[in-house]
Amino acid sequence: MVLSHYILMKWKTMKLTSETISVLKNFSTINQNLLVKAGSSIATMSAMKNIVAKAEVSEEFPSDFAIYDLNEFLSALSLFEKPDLEFNNDFVIVTEEGTSKSLKYWFSDPEVVTTPSKEISMPSTDVTFNLTSDTLSEITKAAAVVGVPDMALKNGRLMVTDKKNATANAFSTDLGIDSEADYKFWFKVENLKIMSGSYDVEISSKNISHFTNNNVGVQYWIALEPESTYNV
Repeated sequence: MVLSHYILMKWKTMKLTSETISVLKNFSTINQNLLVKAGSSIATMSAMKNIVAKAEVSEEFPSDFAIYDLNEFLSALSLFEKPDLEFNNDFVIVTEEGTSKSLKYWFSDPEVVTTPSKEISMPSTDVTFNLTSDTLSEITKAAAVVGVPDMALKNGRLMVTDKKNATANAFSTDLGIDSEADYKFWFKVENLKIMSGSYDVEISSKNISHFTNNNVGVQYWIALEPESTYNV
């Protein structure tokens, strides 16, 4: 009995990979709180419910737990160079081999955190393309440089501008999308809270988009703005 308890506690102890830490840092920009379910999937949703993100990680979490302030939790982990996490029902103990440091971090009530309640079923896709890492970096940098809040994909051309200002600065680049449809899909730049890298992007005229990272097991569903149009 004692031996089986010891084995269980050892199974609950783990290290988080740098990739998982990067995912958690990214998810903290979408929502400050997080409910992690037992298993190797992590999902989050923005407070406005217009961004949903899901990642497959290498760790196998032993049980459900909720973090109310993800930035605080990540800052707490940064107190350790190579933290070991031992999960309990209501808290996690963080230690580091070769040191006397120890942290007891209490989990939150799952009822007070925002989390996706079900899997998203993507409707039929109308436009697909690959968004390279360079283009993603370029377009987000351009939005910051010229100070505009909106991004649009118009007939294969990606642009950032201010849709409410006819004389707003605008930057655009061609994505080489082959389509006979006439469309203009609008996004809020602030909703592009995605990790760096290249993405396979699917856009539906039902005003939802799906971004799948080509290098990391993470994907995002981002709502389009209501002004978006699509005509065949």
